[in-house]
Amino acid sequence: MRWDNLFDDLEGQLEHELNVDDSDARAEEERLRLGRLAVRSRLIGLSRAGGGTGTLPVRIVLVSGETILVRPATFGRDWLAGDVVSADTGMTEHRSQSALAMCVLPFAAIAGVVMTPEQIPDSLASEADSAARLIDRIGLPFVLRDLCRRRKTVVVHMPRGALTGTIDRVGRDHLDVAVHPADSPRRAHAVTEYRIVPLAQIQLVLLR
Repeated sequence: MRWDNLFDDLEGQLEHELNVDDSDARAEEERLRLGRLAVRSRLIGLSRAGGGTGTLPVRIVLVSGETILVRPATFGRDWLAGDVVSADTGMTEHRSQSALAMCVLPFAAIAGVVMTPEQIPDSLASEADSAARLIDRIGLPFVLRDLCRRRKTVVVHMPRGALTGTIDRVGRDHLDVAVHPADSPRRAHAVTEYRIVPLAQIQLVLLR
């Protein structure tokens, strides 16, 4: 009987140690996963909270200090595209008209993301579809070149103001904007100036 008790005790200790090891391994694995999370992943988690087919608005603070509520539609490598649902009262005349406007937002222009306590677990969740897609590799210049090709009237927001006009060309680290009124098509007589804008200065691009 004493040997039985001894073996039972050894089995109990071994089972406990194995459980502790498994728990430690899971905890370490989770720490490693969290350490690899990027802002892009956190934004995807926030926008897809609840498991619905659509996306939820995300409150984003820009490096300018302004706050916008964006409902993301697409996530690229270093940008997101979606609808601006609302913006704070500090926006310029161009921005005050941007409710429900489509936008392209570079991740580099994000100063912070505002969350409620309930949203934090959603932002930390693993992406349901981890398979790499083409859109995941598309950078901001590619998107801007598409807007250029489509001759879309845009509002390019920068730290010191905004430009309304048409993107004429996109280089490796900059773009050219033909500045003209929002209600006029891009015609030579309507263009008031041509501006080179470094991509690093772009905080938000609204589509008119």
